Amino acid sequence: MTSPAENFADVVIVGGAVMGSSTAFHLLSDPGFKGRVVVIEKDPTYRLSASALSAASIRQQYSSAVNIRISLYGIQFLRHIGERLAVDGERPEIDLKEGGYLYCATEAGASILRDNHALQTAEGADILLMDPPALRERFPWLHVEDLAAGTWGRSGEGWFDGWGLLQAFRKKARSLGANYVKGEVAEVEREGRRIVAVRLTDGTRIACGALINCAGSGGRSVAAMAGLDIPVQAKRRYVFTFTCRDKVENCPLLIDTSGAYVRPEGDGFICGASPERDLDPDWHDEDPSSQEIDFSFFEEFIWPSLAHRIPAFEAIKTGRAWSGPYDMSLLDHNAIVGRAGDLENFYLCNGFSGHGLQQSPAIGRGLAELILHGGYRTLDLSELGYERVLANRPLLERNVI
Repeated sequence: MTSPAENFADVVIVGGAVMGSSTAFHLLSDPGFKGRVVVIEKDPTYRLSASALSAASIRQQYSSAVNIRISLYGIQFLRHIGERLAVDGERPEIDLKEGGYLYCATEAGASILRDNHALQTAEGADILLMDPPALRERFPWLHVEDLAAGTWGRSGEGWFDGWGLLQAFRKKARSLGANYVKGEVAEVEREGRRIVAVRLTDGTRIACGALINCAGSGGRSVAAMAGLDIPVQAKRRYVFTFTCRDKVENCPLLIDTSGAYVRPEGDGFICGASPERDLDPDWHDEDPSSQEIDFSFFEEFIWPSLAHRIPAFEAIKTGRAWSGPYDMSLLDHNAIVGRAGDLENFYLCNGFSGHGLQQSPAIGRGLAELILHGGYRTLDLSELGYERVLANRPLLERNVI
């Protein structure tokens, strides 16, 4: 029998994947916090979470300063994850590879690349702006005849084990006292400007001092239970794998002018792209068809695009593929983070549009500061706030993958 005291948490977090677990860790790591944190996770296997199914990478090549700063902190965190998230002397490993991102641009997109590069380097990111001869010299396997410029992250950008990061945050948060509860939120109880409790589908009621929505693909429905409509829609994304007959050495995470991406993974490669808007399927956790894969998208768009850019990819052997959720911010492809309007104790952490893993260290830290201290202390995340949604004031990101 659960006592009434056990049915209260100072902070309830809905969603225990990388954002929820990072936030739980940062809350419980704060010396001034002595409260109870409950993380509600409907599927503790995380089988269908974006944290487990994404391409797991990190970049500073954004067009907005706040995103650059978030990832500059993120790479420092990932580099030292062993000491930051060690539990009982066991240090997690995420196999971080700083191979860089390579953005390619034709003449039509070169000015955007140059403007972004100026901002990125001003913020301290280690990004090189390269002309076609420099691109050919560094990446001799690259087709550059139709390119005008490229930008490459010499350090601070790359890829890692996203599943390992999720589990490291989760294990550390639990070691600090976070209570993970298997369940699904059915109701959010609101009194005036405050959230007072959540009720699970099994009838369990958990009263709370604060509620954080980290529900990923379910974030919009959780917000709706509190009376908010956030512009976040879960979309379906495919990841395809292949091996190549010829060597493509020192390949970064390449973003082609077509929008297709590819990066190394083990002895092969993984790749993907965002479909055109009118062909972009929604994702539904409960619908098995969401897990179906459109192989024609690879055969008719991704492969031809990548083989044009890297001629060695004309001779490949395809491997496994999978689909996963992509919680897209329909307003501007940027996350919605912070206090939810005039609700005093409801916080949003939604719509990361493919950036969640890399942004989880800074976002978790920022939310913990906002809840415990009433404001951001180390990195101001207010540009990502819900206020821009209410004002229909998008924070436009020009480097969307």
